[in-house]
Amino acid sequence: MAGDQGGAPGGTSAAAGERPGLKDRLTDGLYGLGWAGVKKLPEPAAVALGRKVADYAWKRRGGSVLRLESNLARVVPGAGPERLRELSRAGMRSYMRYWMESFRLPAMNRQRFADEVLIEGAHHLTDGIAAGRGVIVALPHLANWDLAGAWVTSHLRIPFTTVAERLKPASLFDRFVAYREGLGMEVLPHTGGAAFGVLARRLRAGGLICLVADRDLSASGVEVDFFGSAARMPAGPALLAQQTGAVLLPVTLWYDETPVMRGRIHPPVPVPETGTRQEKTAAMTQAVADVFAEGIAAHPEDWHMLQRLWLADLEPRREPARPAEEERSGKRSEERSA
Repeated sequence: MAGDQGGAPGGTSAAAGERPGLKDRLTDGLYGLGWAGVKKLPEPAAVALGRKVADYAWKRRGGSVLRLESNLARVVPGAGPERLRELSRAGMRSYMRYWMESFRLPAMNRQRFADEVLIEGAHHLTDGIAAGRGVIVALPHLANWDLAGAWVTSHLRIPFTTVAERLKPASLFDRFVAYREGLGMEVLPHTGGAAFGVLARRLRAGGLICLVADRDLSASGVEVDFFGSAARMPAGPALLAQQTGAVLLPVTLWYDETPVMRGRIHPPVPVPETGTRQEKTAAMTQAVADVFAEGIAAHPEDWHMLQRLWLADLEPRREPARPAEEERSGKRSEERSA
């Protein structure tokens, strides 16, 4: 159940006509090496490699690890420094498990998707599709959403549509699109309102769309209460449900101590009977956020949120200086240089 708008680690959002630099080409090459090389490793070797990479990154205490710990401190408010370090180490191992699995997915026997993915509440999804209403699956960055998507297309035999943010270099974006399309997903670039229209058409035709939906820092994001603090999440799932009549299903995933990934498809989020479209969207997005919070609190080590999320954690935007302020600043500069 893909559709990650957060992009790939090391990849950045693409700008039209921008030529890739050395860092971009290196990033693309490393991902190409991952898909080409890791899938050829014996599974125990791939698991061991992922754990070593995770532990190395965790010991370096880089910005992503520190941000993960900061986010986990909100999820587990009573945790002390030692507990947070334990959680972040487990979190990095879970995160690298995601990547090792993802690199190996294209070569994996499809029967394993049925054997090693156990999803509760699948009837919510299949009933919605059978009714011809269309289904929207919304899920957070928990465990392996690509593996869940492969389970849907191979085990349930239901194709679906998702979106992906354009990355640079373009070759990296193309790799992700080809990878997910190889798993049976239709992937749309996340470019303005064009993707929204296609998603609405897929739903009106009774189809399935899947969206990773626990982070949206754009102006269109809906403010929600998330673990007691304000955050923004995408309005798209709620708006699509209102406009098309599709069923909106939150999904949470987690790993256990075996090769199995587990998950739960939660009951539908209803469209409120009263209120404006904005009020309905806010209420539905909050309901989705509440389900996400429940799943994340139960399995915090499997939440791969290595970026800023809560509004209080965002760096304040610098407002343009007003003419009077610019004049005073200029005078102070002249005084210092005199």
